[in-house]
Amino acid sequence: MSASDDIDDSAAPLIEHLAELRTRLIRSVLAFLVGIVLAFVLAEPILQYLLGPIEATLRDLGDPAPTLQYTSPQEYLFTLFRISMVFGFALAFPVIGFQMWRFVAPGLYKAEKGAFLPFLLASPVMFFLGASFAHLVVTPLAMQFFLGFADVSSIFANLLSGTVSDLPSDAAVVPETKDGVRITFFGKVNESLDITLKFIMAFGLCFQLPVLLTLMGKAGLVSAEGLANVRKYAVVAILVLAALVTPPDVITQGILFVVVYGLYEMSIFLVRRVETKREARLRAEGYYDDEDELT
Repeated sequence: MSASDDIDDSAAPLIEHLAELRTRLIRSVLAFLVGIVLAFVLAEPILQYLLGPIEATLRDLGDPAPTLQYTSPQEYLFTLFRISMVFGFALAFPVIGFQMWRFVAPGLYKAEKGAFLPFLLASPVMFFLGASFAHLVVTPLAMQFFLGFADVSSIFANLLSGTVSDLPSDAAVVPETKDGVRITFFGKVNESLDITLKFIMAFGLCFQLPVLLTLMGKAGLVSAEGLANVRKYAVVAILVLAALVTPPDVITQGILFVVVYGLYEMSIFLVRRVETKREARLRAEGYYDDEDELT
């Protein structure tokens, strides 16, 4: 057999893999585009839901008509596009994850498939839990902290009706003030959405910690004992993370620290379970040496 024949035989599987990869990528992109279109149809209700904590905080502070503004003609449309991109990817992720799995699965052993598939399913679930926690718990607390420093009641909350006799009864005028400049919150749509999405992404990614560390433990890259030994360094790292991804208020940073540290301890527990199951399997197969453990 000539060298050219060897090259042709080795090139054929590579071309097949590239063709398979192209097919999977095309299907993933098509699913992403469909997700964007579906999300754009619902982009405005999604925006209202994401801005719910800001609305609730403003109403609690006395604003009867919470209002956000945009200052450029394209700003609101681009905000809807941004929502469509994020939630379109979320809608398409099951298809994208399935295409990824179908591409890598043929190259995995049966045991590796059984180990990898649960983590592929657990990852979006944990992200959803983190995003829900951020939206339902963290964002309202952050909004109360930020908006509580100033007179955030909209100027419309201070309108007085019937102050001039020749105006209709339902008319309203702005009251005259002589005690300085009134500080009022007129939030921008894109900036208000930005902080909400940052919380969702930050907590969604932080909730991936048990999935990542457990997968690394299953691959033998980390151990429960090693994670426990570096616990004090993990505490410092989590504190730095909380300071970077959250607003400068102690409450939100404290919540993120408690949650992420709890996930770290959960990861140690899960890695220890993985090690116990691996040890039991090796004992049953006769590959585990008790003398190694004693030394």
